[in-house]
Amino acid sequence: MGDYPSRSENAVTGDPGVAPRHTRAAGTGVSPSSYDEPPIGGGGALPRKKSFSMESGFRGLSVAAGAMVLVIIVAIAVFLISKAIPALGANTENFLTYTRWFPNESNPAFGIAALAFGTVLTSIIALIVAVPISLGIALFLSHYAPKSLATPLGFTIDLLAAVPSVVFGLWGRDVFQQPVNDFSVWLNKYFSWIPIFGGEGPFGQSIMLGGLVLAIMVLPIVTSLSREVFQQTPGMNEEAALALGATRWEMIRIAVIPYGRPGVIAAVMLGLGRALGETIALALTLGLVFNISFNIIEIGGNSVAANIATTFGEANETGRGALIASGLVLFAITLVVNMAARAIIYRRREFRDSAA
Repeated sequence: MGDYPSRSENAVTGDPGVAPRHTRAAGTGVSPSSYDEPPIGGGGALPRKKSFSMESGFRGLSVAAGAMVLVIIVAIAVFLISKAIPALGANTENFLTYTRWFPNESNPAFGIAALAFGTVLTSIIALIVAVPISLGIALFLSHYAPKSLATPLGFTIDLLAAVPSVVFGLWGRDVFQQPVNDFSVWLNKYFSWIPIFGGEGPFGQSIMLGGLVLAIMVLPIVTSLSREVFQQTPGMNEEAALALGATRWEMIRIAVIPYGRPGVIAAVMLGLGRALGETIALALTLGLVFNISFNIIEIGGNSVAANIATTFGEANETGRGALIASGLVLFAITLVVNMAARAIIYRRREFRDSAA
């Protein structure tokens, strides 16, 4: 037949015994896409069934892991509720508004108001102090410091997260308390007209001391996560801002901070979760007084976690149920905070996706 390929040859490739794809599919009622094409360079058909089964297995494991988290959360809630109901039934006062804690008496009377107030107030003070410092350190490490300095300094800050909370508590009580006491006296002398710095003393183991110790404990978490987020800013965004004549700070303000805002919010919420659940450090630095006062320099204050740590050993059955009920309140506060954080992050998703 000369230059023309035989019927047993592929008219396109010249390979014998392989008909063209459109020729094989023609008249058979089979779609050409149903044939497995060999990969480039040969090697036979792609293992589609095997790939599909591996993907399905991985998807199943992911769904199971996510469902397991929900199951654990529900199990914790059910346990706390079941153990707290008998104590709440025996309580002679309003659990949500009463400020005292006498669950071991013959007529139990206890409430969560003072504990929840102290928990939230110390956490807020910790965030007010820690977040600006953490963001400043994160920006310095990611955009200002030379690599020879940023690497060891970042590693040192990360090590603070590994320090046990009891070490922070002992340091705060034995070393940091006196400087805070002197600072409280100075604040009371010159700024007593501000309610949070009023009072006549004594000063020392106060809400401010606990909040400052918590700030030091929260700082490495917020710093590390914020630094990682700032380093993920697309280089094109930074170069575009600099090309338009922006200074380094202006570039950070218009390109880096807006892009990393969802990640920073997540970092702050993780730090807040650490502050809300802290136990030993606050048990060693707070005055463990059941009161509601915005004065942060006088001795006083208490928190849910610290109260559980200090009173669980001497509690009777009703007292243990009361402590579990307070843990349920802390669980609910943490859950609400995390849900609020996720809502804020989702609202920023459009900007994050468009900037990526």
